[in-house]
Amino acid sequence: MTTPPEQPDESTSDPQPQQPAYPQPQQPAYPQPQQPAYPQPGPPTYPPPPPAAPPPTQPQGPPMGGYPSGGGYPPPPQQQPPPYPGQPGGYPGYTAAPPPPTPLYGYGEPRAVPPGMYYDPTTELVLPNGIGLASHARRIGAWFLAIVLFIVTLGIGYIIWGLIVWGRGQTPTYQVLGMRCWRPDSNGVATWGWMALREVVGRLVETAITLIAVASFVMFLVLKQRRTIHDYIGGTVVVRDPNGMLAPRR
Repeated sequence: MTTPPEQPDESTSDPQPQQPAYPQPQQPAYPQPQQPAYPQPGPPTYPPPPPAAPPPTQPQGPPMGGYPSGGGYPPPPQQQPPPYPGQPGGYPGYTAAPPPPTPLYGYGEPRAVPPGMYYDPTTELVLPNGIGLASHARRIGAWFLAIVLFIVTLGIGYIIWGLIVWGRGQTPTYQVLGMRCWRPDSNGVATWGWMALREVVGRLVETAITLIAVASFVMFLVLKQRRTIHDYIGGTVVVRDPNGMLAPRR
């Protein structure tokens, strides 16, 4: 048999030079950051539902017959509006309208009509029974008649005649045509002083300025009481008095 060749002994082989063993630097141990622990979202929670209300109890009707309305339950109460003073029967929240003011004399119906007199709604005057305002035609005729009488009496006679009849609330032409001056403020015939104010001052104002005379005539035609400027100065209206009912009693 053939003997295998011997292998060289490792222990007898030349040793390899060994590297000096230097200490290896160690890596510093840094603390590893820890992840914050967040709470894991869970299922939403809801408050428990409120307890169920007990069923309403039905009122029991009377044992026999029932209510007059025919049902077994009383009728619902009717809500009454809160009371508001001063507005009986009105709607809640609205104040009652104040009563209309009582019109003064010459503007609407007067407060009271004296006995023996009446209220004329057309002229808004309180006049004696059987007496009315003189018409436009009669008064225009009185103006033309005054010119004729003034010429016939030479002016002096007309003035003396006027001074006599002024105390009766008349002028010479008014006496001829059955007219008279009436004062609504006093419910009486115009006195001598008011007639003098009307015929002297009023006529002078109208005669001095032509424009005032024209305005006076227009007022006489338009106004319901047929007043001129000298009527306003004397506080008079001209009425028809053919029978002398308003003549002063002696």
